[in-house]
Amino acid sequence: MASNRAVTLSTGTTHQARKRFGQNFLHDQQVIDRIIREIAPSHDDHLLEIGPGQGALTKQLAKSGARLDCVELDRDLAEHLRHQYRDYDNVHIHQQDILKFDLNDLELDDRRLRIIGNLPYNISTPVLFHLLKFYEKIEDMSFMLQLEVVERMAADVGDKDYGRLSLMLQYFCRAEKLFNVPPQAFTPQPKVNSAIVRLTPYAEPPVKAKDVECLKLVVRTAFNQRRKTLKNSLKTLISEDALADLAINMKLRPENLGLTDYVKISDAISSLAN
Repeated sequence: MASNRAVTLSTGTTHQARKRFGQNFLHDQQVIDRIIREIAPSHDDHLLEIGPGQGALTKQLAKSGARLDCVELDRDLAEHLRHQYRDYDNVHIHQQDILKFDLNDLELDDRRLRIIGNLPYNISTPVLFHLLKFYEKIEDMSFMLQLEVVERMAADVGDKDYGRLSLMLQYFCRAEKLFNVPPQAFTPQPKVNSAIVRLTPYAEPPVKAKDVECLKLVVRTAFNQRRKTLKNSLKTLISEDALADLAINMKLRPENLGLTDYVKISDAISSLAN
């Protein structure tokens, strides 16, 4: 069992993993090398690393010559990275909360962003939804996540893991699980298994909604009461008669409908509102 030992940073300060930030630092070199091979960073890329921590991936990302922006919440770790990469013109450290970070604040050019991150388990879903706001600016996203979250991303209609995250991610992106990562690869060891997933935004969604914000509302409302039938869970948004006109079975539960059905409901609500 790996200990939650303190480490000395390049700035000379001592740092210990902070529970409030959900910190688990990747240290297994074989896993690190495999992630880098999957990302295959090149000089022409614009990379954004979320939560670089002690810099397990940062060194190889920086050495690729790509422009690399790192967003790190922990003040001590951000200072450590600034010190470590002070001679790299291509590396830029931002001491900020990714949930409040506007990707438009980066010096964007014609290149779309390639995003990498070992996301804290306690905020992984909010981070994913935050990044989807900028999906048109993103080439791909490669994340270390809790295995359970990755399974929810890829879940299909009727699966126990199928829900809001599955639907909205599948609207915007193709999700590909790359490989599992055991707890022993981290210090301190998390109590859950992890996995690497690649998300690639579609140039055009497989099914296009008239109003994406309306679709988000429909999906969120349905799964907030997932044990209820659609007739009851969506009654504040659409009438029984309108659902019947769409040839959707009102007795079904939210997990029994696919993305195409949710877009139908969303488009009907949008049309009624206009």
